[in-house]
Amino acid sequence: MTHKELAKKIFETSFLTGTFLLRSGKISNEYFDKYLFESNPVLLNEISEHFLSILPTDFDILAGLELGGIPIVTMISQKTGKPCIFVRKKAKEYGTNKLAEGADFQGKKLLLVEDVITSGGQVILSADELRQRGAIIQNAVCVIDRQSGGKENLAKNNIELFPLFTMSELKE
Repeated sequence: MTHKELAKKIFETSFLTGTFLLRSGKISNEYFDKYLFESNPVLLNEISEHFLSILPTDFDILAGLELGGIPIVTMISQKTGKPCIFVRKKAKEYGTNKLAEGADFQGKKLLLVEDVITSGGQVILSADELRQRGAIIQNAVCVIDRQSGGKENLAKNNIELFPLFTMSELKE
């Protein structure tokens, strides 16, 4: 599947119109229901294949953010052979009290993996918490950059964003 064909398929599968409250607190009349493409094994496989051509090369561990980044990071890990971690929005309050499950990431370069980025708020919060626990974070990837300030907000926090698609690309 070409990049353009994948964009069309993601759009057809997950683009919704209506009134939606975004995580950023903004109201949008357009929404990408990421779970519709993440739960489709053919699309998820194609997405992970296409990520291989845009991944920065300087990282040790892939870090998937809860919940949407988890299936994507799992697939990319399978294709790259790189270990991954699963990052919670909030550290567990029981058992091991971990923020991230999986490989030991202290002192390691993490590549953050997210599905859709609007303002970048959750990525920034997760990056801050991971950095406090010893992670080195310079880059993030996402399936869709909604082009709503996320890339710029991440840059202010020393994180370069590599989106697979932008909102305008998907709408073409």
